[in-house]
Amino acid sequence: MAAPAARLSRGSGAGLILLLPGELILSQLLLDDIRARLARQKPKKPLLRPLMRRSAVALILQLREGESHILMIKRAEREGDQWSGHMAFPGGRMEEHDAHGFATAVRETEEEIGLSLDAGDVCIGRLSDKTARPRKGWGMAVSPFVFQLEREAQLQPNYEVDEVVWVPLSFLLDTANREQMVWQRRPFSVRLPCYYWEERCIWGLSLRMLDELLGLEGLKP
Repeated sequence: MAAPAARLSRGSGAGLILLLPGELILSQLLLDDIRARLARQKPKKPLLRPLMRRSAVALILQLREGESHILMIKRAEREGDQWSGHMAFPGGRMEEHDAHGFATAVRETEEEIGLSLDAGDVCIGRLSDKTARPRKGWGMAVSPFVFQLEREAQLQPNYEVDEVVWVPLSFLLDTANREQMVWQRRPFSVRLPCYYWEERCIWGLSLRMLDELLGLEGLKP
């Protein structure tokens, strides 16, 4: 998958801001709303999932200085890696010894950022599988698991991760921050929705997961 080639223009959304920075009560209500929606929904799985390769990621939420944030990583630049340099969530491919997708998400999170998600770090639900299409085979089913972290943690990114950032949910919920980018793979050129958080482009699979998490599916760029 090619990296975004160009940034276009800021979207003309209605500027709906559902969360005011620094207001602890509203931040907690937002997390409660996410938990309630995850408890109600039944995650969707691809029909061809048994034939697909599997991977899993961890979406980690935390109240930081009174505001709800989500942890994201910027993947290291690696030749031959289709997600090289992308903004993503900690996670990776399922290995033979992983009992299930949840185990994959937990293992990969510890390997990539040094965060051990133990029994005290509540998994509040999961999202629908997202389909990635590698260069061969039936594609890959990516299972996103959502955690709420209620403790301070020392993060130690490994060689696969350039940096770890905490993105405020208020930024993602403000539709005025929705932008467009150009995705290019010769001879095709397609406009896609994205966010730019401090010049970091959030798009593709990661954006689809965020939209489902925050109830923004179907939002036009």
